[in-house]
Amino acid sequence: MSDASPLLSLPGAVSGNAPDNLVAAHYGSIAGEQRRLIEGGTFVDLSHRDVITVSGPDRLTWLHSLTTQYLEGLEPGVRTDVLLLSPQGRIEHGFSGVDDGETFWAHTEPGAGAALVTFLDRMRFMMRVEVTLASGEWAVIGLPQLDWKIVPRADLKDLPAELGDPVGLWAWEALRIEAGLPRIGMDTDERTIPNEAGLLNVAVHLDKGCYRGQETVARVHTLGRPPRRLVRLHLDGSVNHLPAVGSEVTLDGVRVGSIGSAARHHELGPIALALVKRNVDPAAELLVDGVAAGQELIVDPEAGLHVRPVLR
Repeated sequence: MSDASPLLSLPGAVSGNAPDNLVAAHYGSIAGEQRRLIEGGTFVDLSHRDVITVSGPDRLTWLHSLTTQYLEGLEPGVRTDVLLLSPQGRIEHGFSGVDDGETFWAHTEPGAGAALVTFLDRMRFMMRVEVTLASGEWAVIGLPQLDWKIVPRADLKDLPAELGDPVGLWAWEALRIEAGLPRIGMDTDERTIPNEAGLLNVAVHLDKGCYRGQETVARVHTLGRPPRRLVRLHLDGSVNHLPAVGSEVTLDGVRVGSIGSAARHHELGPIALALVKRNVDPAAELLVDGVAAGQELIVDPEAGLHVRPVLR
């Protein structure tokens, strides 16, 4: 979606940085907006995310055969997270979706929708499905508890009153990082496998049949010890800036990983997600742009299973 959100015209709205520059980062009360999102009665403008639809009678069987998730027989209204992998098990696409009984509605990272539609179109063969990039007509909004829904884009400035007034994307990002949920392409790179990113049993169903890249996922799950592991970093709060995406993470002067997304949490202070080498001591203090950073496990360095805490 290339147009700025109409909610950026609301009083106090401040746009974010790319790829989130088309929506409001905040509306003037960063910590307060996080608390409001936790308490409920508000929403987050995620309308910069790309929306795709998959229709046709074969849609769920077809998506089930291609992806990491168990989608065959998916009940209407059940939200799910899905990955598409390379033959080597590396994450190529990620999306969240829900079926309404006739159409599977999905959303993915800003700018990633066209490539996802192109890939899916190439894989249709004789299946009775139709894939459409629908970002021009539909938009995503975030809800409390990191829930979401897809609404008509034309309704963004006239949403039901019970949703309340919006809060900025920074509130959503802080709670997402706290929950250890990675953004594909920001907290992952072209080499990332699901085991490294804490996505087993989240976007990967471990008991389903064959899909592209399954062999790698199953082997690392069985044998353990993924090459890297996602970690939540608690950054020294004495500096007034957050590390940029891709910033080096070092230990004793040696690069051991890189930063993905970062945010200022209203209780935890500055936090970030990073992919670090598996054999980095979980108790070691790391450095990010010269700033001290303590680790909090998301992925078990031995088994490759995520140890994500329960959301408050």
